[in-house]
Amino acid sequence: AQGITLSPYQANRGNELAKEQGLTDRASFQVADALNMPFEDSTFDLVWSLESGEHMPDKSKFVHELMRVAAPGGRLIIVTWCHRDMELGEPCLTKKEDKLLAKINRAYYLPRWCSVDDYVKLLEKEGAVDIKREDWSYIIAPFWKAVIKSSLNLNSVVGLLKSGFSTIRGAYAMLLMLKGFNSGLIKFGLITCTKKAE
Repeated sequence: AQGITLSPYQANRGNELAKEQGLTDRASFQVADALNMPFEDSTFDLVWSLESGEHMPDKSKFVHELMRVAAPGGRLIIVTWCHRDMELGEPCLTKKEDKLLAKINRAYYLPRWCSVDDYVKLLEKEGAVDIKREDWSYIIAPFWKAVIKSSLNLNSVVGLLKSGFSTIRGAYAMLLMLKGFNSGLIKFGLITCTKKAE
């Protein structure tokens, strides 16, 4: 297994944990760009992206890279934050929804969001087969309650105020995420598919 991240800390920590578990011969992590992966075509039987897609400025390039490094017959799993799918005849999100996502994007330095439907269309364009999708929002719902509950004590508030502007902005963005999640705008989507066998 090979993992990539833009964070040197995450890559180093992943390699430390692999060493602690005696898995260095089977798992390694490196700093790399998911839009230009340092792997040959058709390298992996399984390509898994967890909470990465929302950070990708070019979703089409991202999906292309995932498909490129997957071996023929290999599986892709994408788990990512998305906005809701459009209703039939609905051309775009409402202005209110766009405004909320724009605030979240500014706080978390995110590019534009897309829907699970958008990912499905991109995968179809790449020739993926056996595409399945699931809304995992209900699975993540307890997380939001736990985060809010953990922040409602004096130590948390004092720690937040001491941590500086960027952390305070991140905490504010969590409240915006919760608002979007509760309104049905923000979804935690799972998309899985197979790269067509040659």
